[in-house]
Amino acid sequence: MRMRRTYLSVPLLLAGLLLAACANGPRFDLSGVDNTLTPASAVQDMTRAREHVVHWGGSIIATTNLKDSTRIEVLAYPMDRYGLPDLSTKAQGRFILLRSGYLEGADYAPGRLVSVVGKVTQTHSTRVGEAQAEFPVVQADQLYLWPPNSQSSRTQFHFGLGVGISR
Repeated sequence: MRMRRTYLSVPLLLAGLLLAACANGPRFDLSGVDNTLTPASAVQDMTRAREHVVHWGGSIIATTNLKDSTRIEVLAYPMDRYGLPDLSTKAQGRFILLRSGYLEGADYAPGRLVSVVGKVTQTHSTRVGEAQAEFPVVQADQLYLWPPNSQSSRTQFHFGLGVGISR
């Protein structure tokens, strides 16, 4: 009887570890999120976008610490099913993420990936090179800084029978 329990507990332990490994990433409250808005569409119709809650993410371009908050410029990408910005797809425009308090610029460095849930509040006019541009501003209620190399280290599992037929 004692051996049988040991044999059963090993597969259960392995299954639990496998599920825990798949459970990484942010646990955002996505209630009330408007999934139809992108940064580009928000800039085109700010009247409609203002006060809508969005779930956006992307690659950090620049981080600026202000007096009472931190402003992060982000190049937005669609997110995969884990909420990770998918850099293999076409960018959706830029947005400004505002977070109350101080965020360390060395941590929130260019190239790092972030995901955010928050309200679109306004647009921010800035220069990109020699061009003037307007970006939507998201007041970040929930923020997740992805670990370095998250895009390349995403664990993928494929299951199949391994049977093929050729003619």
